[in-house]
Amino acid sequence: MTGAYPGRPAAAWLGLALVLGSPAALAGPPYVTDDPEPVEHRHWEVYLASQSFHDAGGWTGTAPHLEVNYGVVPEVQLHVIVPLAYASPDQGKATFGYGDTELGIKYRFVHEQKWVPMIGTFPFLEVPTGASHLGLGNGAAQVFLPVWLQKSSGPWMTYGGAGVWLDAGDARRHWWYFGWQVQRRVFEGLSLGVELFHATPEEPGGESDTRFNVGAVVDFTDDHHLLLSAGRGLAGPNLFQGYVAYQLTFGPGE
Repeated sequence: MTGAYPGRPAAAWLGLALVLGSPAALAGPPYVTDDPEPVEHRHWEVYLASQSFHDAGGWTGTAPHLEVNYGVVPEVQLHVIVPLAYASPDQGKATFGYGDTELGIKYRFVHEQKWVPMIGTFPFLEVPTGASHLGLGNGAAQVFLPVWLQKSSGPWMTYGGAGVWLDAGDARRHWWYFGWQVQRRVFEGLSLGVELFHATPEEPGGESDTRFNVGAVVDFTDDHHLLLSAGRGLAGPNLFQGYVAYQLTFGPGE
């Protein structure tokens, strides 16, 4: 997690589509690529997390951010991220404060079947609540409109898709995100995965961005989880990204 796309200037760490899926499915965080599965009806996911990005200009990230997801009705999840952001350039003064708020709705419209993947969408809005002049926010609202697919087979799961980012500050600015992830439950309580993702240039003449992550989800109990990932750029400005989170999941009767 991640304005809109992790590793972009001005604390653009928030666009993980680090937005979450079912805790049982172990999708979404700690990966940037998301899945189509919403939180179960009347259930909650709460994350206390930190995410960092490093490029040639320095470090940006969250320390920490709070992410909350709620299954408001069947097939629909509400989502919010409230972050404390930091920017630590190699040249200049480090800053710390409230970053851009993320609001989203995940909707699953096709359930997985034998030969049919699960399909859903997870549009969200980056609200420019962070101080852009301090490197803590984008300075204008941004919207992400994706489509996600998912398929499972035994201990294996794979998901991914594509989406377009729109910048309200400049109607001409838009760029595309493409990502795919594969993970395997190694044994009860541990899943390992890898993802590859790519973003087209945000503006004419800009750089495209291709990266990978490796990650792990550790289930201490049904309700308490540890999520980790790290990776780097293969092409583009990013040198490193990392994510760590404690996740609490609960619902009626728990």
